[in-house]
Parts: sequence; C-alpha cells; structure tokens
Amino acid sequence: MFVAILAARTGWHTDELARALAVRGARAAVFPYEALVASLGSRTRMQAQDADLLSADAVLARIIPNGSLEQIVFRVDALHALEDAGVPVMNPPRAIERTVDKFYTSALLARAGLPTPDTIVCERSDHAMDAFHAMRDVIVKPLVGSMGLGMVRVNDEEIAWRVFRALEAIHGVYYLQRTIEHEGRDVRVFVVGDRVVGAIERSATGWRTNLARGGHARAITLPAEWHAMALCAARTIGAAYAGVDLLPARDGSVYVLEVNGIPGWHGLQTATSVDVAQAIIDHLFDAYRGRS
Repeated sequence: MFVAILAARTGWHTDELARALAVRGARAAVFPYEALVASLGSRTRMQAQDADLLSADAVLARIIPNGSLEQIVFRVDALHALEDAGVPVMNPPRAIERTVDKFYTSALLARAGLPTPDTIVCERSDHAMDAFHAMRDVIVKPLVGSMGLGMVRVNDEEIAWRVFRALEAIHGVYYLQRTIEHEGRDVRVFVVGDRVVGAIERSATGWRTNLARGGHARAITLPAEWHAMALCAARTIGAAYAGVDLLPARDGSVYVLEVNGIPGWHGLQTATSVDVAQAIIDHLFDAYRGRS
C-alpha cells in the first residue's frame, strides 16, 4: 500500500504518520503542495514530483501552506479531484474547507444545535461597531487561522474603533464572538472516526489557552456530555479526525469553540501518551478496507 502525504513541510507530524504507516506495512512519501501538477486531456494525471497521486492507495492531507487565493484554490481543488477519482483523502477536502473557515464552522455547529458563543460576522466597520456595542466584550478573530494567532480581546470602545479600522484597511472580515468568562482553561478533544482517542485541558493565566501561545496541558477524562459534544462536532463537519475545542464557562455551561480539520497533536500525545498517528492510520486502513 502506497500513501502520499501532502504537507507544507516535513517535520514531527509527517514523521509520525510515516512511522505509523510503516507499522502497518505501508510505504509513505511526503510531497509539498507546491509540487502538484495536474494533467488533463488524453491522459489525466495528478503528479507530485515523480509520483502519480492518482495511483496512490490514499492521500493524507496535512497543513496547506499560505499562498495566493489562486494557489489555495488549486491545492484544495486537487484534493477534490483526487477524491472524485476514487483516491481516499484524509481529511476529506470538504471537511478541510469547512474547518479552515471559522464562519462556516460556526454556522454548521449552530445548525447542529451545539452550543457556540454568540457570533457576528460582517464586512463593514460600522456593523462591527454595532456588534461590539451589543456585546461589549468580544474576541476578534481572523476568519482563517489557527494557534491563537491574530486574536484580540476588545472591551473598550476606542480600542474597538482602532482594531476595526485596521481590519478595514486590509479589507478584512470582522469575526466577533462574545467573550465567555472562564477559569483560564479550555479542552482539546482529539476525535478519530467515531471515538475520542484523547483529551487534554489547556490552561493559562490569560484568556488565551493555546499551547502554541504558552498554555500548559494535562490529560483529562471527559464527562459523558462533553464526549458526546466532541463526537457530534466532528461528525457535523464531516471530518475523519479532528481537534475539537470545548470551553467550560464559569457558569457551568460548555461551548464548542472550534473544530480543527488539520490538527496537530504533539502536545496532546505528550500529555496523554496516546499514539495519535497510529490511531489515524488504523482508521485510514479501516476506511480503505471498507471501500475495497
């Protein structure tokens, strides 16, 4: 079995996936998205370097690197083309499209009846100010992004005006969520298929708890309700595996904040000792067996 791994770069996560594939007797190769060459017409091919990905048994899609709108569209379209040709792609490109866009993710979660923070998304600064005046304390997030980069908490009108004018200057989209008062902790749940393989509590002194922003992690056992919420969130997005972020509020309620369709798991694996890569690959083999 040959599995192609598409990634922004090689590193710990691609090494872990290659190791887990080797355990199952599969051959793996890592290719950069920039190497993709699609050939259409008398002979249809999807090449990456010397490999024709249409002949791969499966493709593992890791982080899509930054680029122009056209580059991003082509890379995701290539994943769609591979899937349409019958090559299993994990995560499916549809799930990646949903989770890379916070608005789309939030809309799907809300439609599924999962508790999410009050959210306003708009393009005009006056509409953003109206939203701020209504909620008074908001987290402003980039529509696309991860690891807590670009997020800012705004609870002052003058700061709000400055932040919104800065976004206006770069033709940004305003994504505002009502600030949920919490105890400086949130929960990352790692879902593979229909099961939770591990969960960690991330804590920090401020309102941001991302491990990439200085948070600390410890393994936890999920209450049944949280377990069900994480599985429902991943299922709603259509992800084969996902990192689901839950936020326990001070008032005892729990919110689904985000679903990451290309999640990292170094911190979770360190805290829980769960072999996450092997769980992903085992699920890939089960899914592949079901299609053959």
